[in-house]
Amino acid sequence: MIEGIPPGGKGALFIGGTWRPPASGRYAPVIDPSTGRPIGEAPVASSDEARAAVDAAADVEDRWAHVPGHERARLLRAAAARLRVDRDTMARLIASEVGKPITDARVEVDRAVGVFELAAEEIRQLGGESFPADAFERPAGNETRFLFSVRDPIGVVVAIGPFNFPLNLLCHKVAPALAAGNPVVAKPTSAAPFTALRLAEHLTAVGLPLGVLNVVIGPGGAVGNTLVEHPKTRLITFTGSTEVGKGIAERAGRHAKRVILEMGGLDPFVVLEDAPLDVAVGAASRGVFTYSGQVCTASKRFLVAEPVADRFAHLLAEKARTLRVGPALDESTEVGPLIDATAVRRMESLIEDATTRHAEILVGGRRPPGRAEGNFFEPTVLDRVAETSRVVNEEPFGPIAPVVRFSDIADAVRIANGTPYGLQAAIFTRDIARGFRLAKEIRAGGVHLNDPTNLRWDALPFGGVRESGLGREGLRYAMQEMTEVKLVSVNYAGG
Repeated sequence: MIEGIPPGGKGALFIGGTWRPPASGRYAPVIDPSTGRPIGEAPVASSDEARAAVDAAADVEDRWAHVPGHERARLLRAAAARLRVDRDTMARLIASEVGKPITDARVEVDRAVGVFELAAEEIRQLGGESFPADAFERPAGNETRFLFSVRDPIGVVVAIGPFNFPLNLLCHKVAPALAAGNPVVAKPTSAAPFTALRLAEHLTAVGLPLGVLNVVIGPGGAVGNTLVEHPKTRLITFTGSTEVGKGIAERAGRHAKRVILEMGGLDPFVVLEDAPLDVAVGAASRGVFTYSGQVCTASKRFLVAEPVADRFAHLLAEKARTLRVGPALDESTEVGPLIDATAVRRMESLIEDATTRHAEILVGGRRPPGRAEGNFFEPTVLDRVAETSRVVNEEPFGPIAPVVRFSDIADAVRIANGTPYGLQAAIFTRDIARGFRLAKEIRAGGVHLNDPTNLRWDALPFGGVRESGLGREGLRYAMQEMTEVKLVSVNYAGG
């Protein structure tokens, strides 16, 4: 049994400070992507249990909102300290549940520690503003008024996390919500329940009041929709596919609820003819093959100037050949498995479509020979990929690097902006002025010059435009989204 998985291998729901089995007795297997074998069972909550979790959070909403900021900060720092001590166990859980290479899983735990510490610090900055009342002609009497704003907690926050960063991206929702004074109902991915449940154990152990954090696991239809539509939830923060995110926005909008949506992307990686190719190729490899490309900010379309396209594509293929594909818990693994067998079949389908449109497979394009177990797929580089190919128009979420050639800057901008998405983008050039001009024209939430697309600073604003997202994460920015601004006026005339 893997440390962190309860004896018997069954997870539990966490509602109102109580660990409980699902009332239905239903569980779903949790599969190790490296082996294809079950490592435990996730509880499957019902709509009634989702409603109970919201009610439990709502019951403590006012009490948690009135806990002093310094006390909330103390609890968050204590949780960070426990996560730091538990680093190896948490990393092994992540590697076992979602197939993330153990070296990358440790980095994820480190980042989660930092997220809690940053959230604690940002409590001191979560203030309002003062305004010079006498600068306003109306209403009359402003000469004896003092105006200021405060930020109040928004209320019960629903945090829906993805499989690819089962700890850190959940923490990016839970930590700022708690810091801002909101209770939380977390719905982690069913693929990685034990990572989320262990996080709840740590927060409970440091003294988080019962009911302030609740964890329910189950299908989006029964559980997720119930959480979104419950009259006592006020904000839904979600990371996942654009299709699901738009459905959440529609349901939340009917009830005038706020949303933070981090959704899909087709992040372009643009290589100009003067780019330092050694730097660009190294960044491209990290951008597309880290965690087998299962990252919303992964580099997904390689737009390369025609004069350097041959060399870039072949150098990237050479780099891909050197990457070690293996089980997530192996310390030497650089590219682990995909999340499930369906994802592997999708890679095969995308490559078949690209090659029928005359794309060339320079490396990869198949399951590794000799690996009968697990959901592995070779790092793949495709050259001369047609713009009409599915791999250029659908988020692959896998280790595929499609090289699309362009003729000039206008052509590069057209291709980069030619999808409904706009999460992140990368531009490689020695001419920084030219890079800035191109960055201004690409529609994205973040643009990186001479760095890969999959960069994120946990304290800074992060999110997409168009169908890649609504709102922004990043501790301070998430906390602002999770609070309501209230204007207060004081008339001191005759006071």
